[in-house]
Amino acid sequence: MDTVCAAIPKDAPVGAAAAAARAPGELPLEKMRGQNIICFAKDWDEDPTSNNHVMRLLARDNRVLWLNSISMRSPNLGSGGDLRKIGRKLAAFFRGPQSVTNGLWVYTPIVLPFPHNRLAIAANRLLLKAMLWRLRRKLEMGHFQLWTFLPNAVEYVGKLGESMVVYYCIDEWSKFGYLDGAKMAAQEEILCRKADIVFATAKSLEERRKPFNPETHLAAHGVDYELFSKSLSDATPIAPEIAALPKPVIGFFGLIHEWVDLKLIAHIAARHPEWSIAMIGKHSVDVSWLAKYPNVHFLGRKLYTDLPSYCKGFAAGLIPFAVNELTLNVNPIKLREYLSAGVPVVSTALPEVGYYRDVCEVASNYDEFEQGIVKVIAEDTPELRRRRSDAMRSETWEQRVAELGTKVMQVRKHKESAANAGRRRGAQA
Repeated sequence: MDTVCAAIPKDAPVGAAAAAARAPGELPLEKMRGQNIICFAKDWDEDPTSNNHVMRLLARDNRVLWLNSISMRSPNLGSGGDLRKIGRKLAAFFRGPQSVTNGLWVYTPIVLPFPHNRLAIAANRLLLKAMLWRLRRKLEMGHFQLWTFLPNAVEYVGKLGESMVVYYCIDEWSKFGYLDGAKMAAQEEILCRKADIVFATAKSLEERRKPFNPETHLAAHGVDYELFSKSLSDATPIAPEIAALPKPVIGFFGLIHEWVDLKLIAHIAARHPEWSIAMIGKHSVDVSWLAKYPNVHFLGRKLYTDLPSYCKGFAAGLIPFAVNELTLNVNPIKLREYLSAGVPVVSTALPEVGYYRDVCEVASNYDEFEQGIVKVIAEDTPELRRRRSDAMRSETWEQRVAELGTKVMQVRKHKESAANAGRRRGAQA
């Protein structure tokens, strides 16, 4: 579920404080630049998540080749959706690498979609190595770091010629219902042990991976503050779809999937027929049963850059996630996006959201969630909207990605120093 961001504990050192907190003798901070990066990630053109933000910013000073999603499950050939996806991937493969911004190319590799079949994995290793050798020559990428946001990429770690490995853990993959949980957990443990450095987007994820790799760090996600703060500008109009709804409009944006508590949406819709509930985003679960609530409006997926105009019309921004083994490990990126737009936020009791109780309402049950919405609507003012937005000014993706890059370069220097020392000892033997 890469709709997450990590809230960082208030006493955790970040930025300049992190530099002051470095242990004596630790290598000085160095910005990550001039590196070649190949990364396994989701499909680029899906809704922007941490994958996109991190790699887009790293590409400003480095060269990045983004590999669209390799299969995490075997396809259902009886599913029209899976067949259409296979068709899209074949078409993208034949288009070759696409430049999406300076320094960043997106490529769809062709792999056999059987992630747990040993013969398929062996064949995919040969395919990927050959494809990447050709692409690296074309894009003039020599030595490269291998980054992965996907645990099943462990099957290719150490087989592609990478100089170091970075694992960026965004979810508790073993808890997804559509994946083989035991195999995901086993793959991820091996990946953590093989990686040179591991980033985790929630404290709980970090704690569970630290025993596998001492170079495991909390990755505090950021926000596109410049974009979302436009919601407060007089020059930003309210999106027409929102302006046309009866007020107040209670809004949500993001993928509507198994982690969204639609029964909670039904509860507040029934209790407050005077509220318009705008659900923005693609849905991958059945929502037809909510048609009986005329004040629930599914508006579909919108352009990321248009979201500030939707936020501007929200009386409250909702984070209606079910609280379970999957969501206990996440903190929605939309939390900081809502706040940057000045929107008052009401969330279910996700552990990581607790760090933000001073700027949002956190509810333990349906009644508290409803009461939280009533409260923020009654108390909201233009001044409070500005304060919420200002609180996010220092939590930008630029700052977060700079911190990631610094940690990677520290680990790289330690690795190179250790290798040089080993060579010297060998020469003296």
